[in-house]
Amino acid sequence: MKKSRLSSAILLCLATGSHAEGFKLYEQSVSAMGNAYAGRGAQIEDATLVYSNPAALTALDGAQLASGLSLIHVESEYRNVSAKSANGQPVVGRSEGTNSLNAPVPFFFYSQPLNDKVTVGGGLYAPFGLSSDYENDWAGRYFADKTAIQVVALQSSVGYEINPNWSLGLGIALNRVDGTLSKYKDHSGLCELGTNINTMFGANVYQSAYCDSHYEVQGDDYAPSFSLGIYGEPMTGLRLAATFHSETSYHLTGDSVITNTPITGANVQGSPNFIVVSPTLPAIDKSTGKLAVNSMLTEASTLDLTTPASLTLSLDHKLSNVLSWQASLAWTGWHSFRSIDIVSRAQTPTISRATQTATNLNSPGYIGFIPEHWQDSYSAALGLTWQLEHGQRIKTGLAYDESPIESAHRTARVPTNDRLWWTLGYSRPFGTHWTMDFAAGYMWMDVIHVSEREFNVQEVALYKSSLNVDYKNTAVLIGAQVNYRF
Repeated sequence: MKKSRLSSAILLCLATGSHAEGFKLYEQSVSAMGNAYAGRGAQIEDATLVYSNPAALTALDGAQLASGLSLIHVESEYRNVSAKSANGQPVVGRSEGTNSLNAPVPFFFYSQPLNDKVTVGGGLYAPFGLSSDYENDWAGRYFADKTAIQVVALQSSVGYEINPNWSLGLGIALNRVDGTLSKYKDHSGLCELGTNINTMFGANVYQSAYCDSHYEVQGDDYAPSFSLGIYGEPMTGLRLAATFHSETSYHLTGDSVITNTPITGANVQGSPNFIVVSPTLPAIDKSTGKLAVNSMLTEASTLDLTTPASLTLSLDHKLSNVLSWQASLAWTGWHSFRSIDIVSRAQTPTISRATQTATNLNSPGYIGFIPEHWQDSYSAALGLTWQLEHGQRIKTGLAYDESPIESAHRTARVPTNDRLWWTLGYSRPFGTHWTMDFAAGYMWMDVIHVSEREFNVQEVALYKSSLNVDYKNTAVLIGAQVNYRF
């Protein structure tokens, strides 16, 4: 996410709980999951190297195929919810609950040597993903409802052996992003005012539809990216790797849709179908005798999204014929994600006519804005691998992922913190051509507090709306992968 987050996906992926920093996903290899992704790109395992390090493809033995599926189960418990509407009224709603997700993340890779020096490969995988969906009646609904982002990549890679000890690699990918972002709309506390509004108008004009006013934006785009890799074995039993994945810029286009919005007196002044009490208050619809409501407004909109660059350094060191250890250190450039900006691309505004005004977002064409200010993050992993009889292996690993979000910029859409992972894996051959990998992992994360406000484009706090909520997140990850050596 750089400027705006949308989604709805081809796979379902969740970054609040999966092995990830921000919404970056690691689940493109079950064989690497067993070591908590330590040594990834340096271990010579299978064709998943197409993504994790194209240079290391030269070390694979013959043509290979790898395909697998990771299953992510996330429990995000929220409690102690306290929210206020734009005019400072308490928002009535669910003060605690659980967001649960069961998300499959598949992948497929193939590699083929062309000669003694060059190996090529291709793959389909998900490098980024995020999903959360709250109950419609939770008290924080004016800040977040559904958030979903899905990036799916189709990649071609080539590895070139410079000499018997070192190789270089290049990968080119075409990425598709889909996104959805939604929330309920707070129309200056009209829902919270309830039937008390009848006193203001001196008649039974209460409009219950205002409590079901919902905003959603969706969009998609395609963009290219590239990967660079280095792989080497400077001494027997020690393998080293470095892999760089490029930043990718998207320009998502789609529609913003809002339902059940008030029709104010200023917009229907002089119309015979409405009674206007004040230009700033909702008009009364003569046909119903209730406050006037616009059932749906749609406006074409755009959002810019940049997924971050990353650099991973890895090693795989064989200590004996039985035991080896792995390590990785990774940097991810989240500094490019500064804000979520939803901007109109319509010649005739509908939604932005109100949201772009000086008393609202205060910028031409703006429909939505959320400051983010993410920072670069680091992750580290250590792993061990035991070689058993008949080609069987047992793996384990610990990983630490640093959150790119400072406490002052946490939101209900991505309630995340630093996390610790432990994983366990098992690999065994089946005949001369087939092997299978199995892995599982568990995530620990400290309790998170979110304190959120609404801001205009100049990052000045708007109105009296606010949200305070505590989160406790846990995640379980399991995966299976099948490999075939031709």
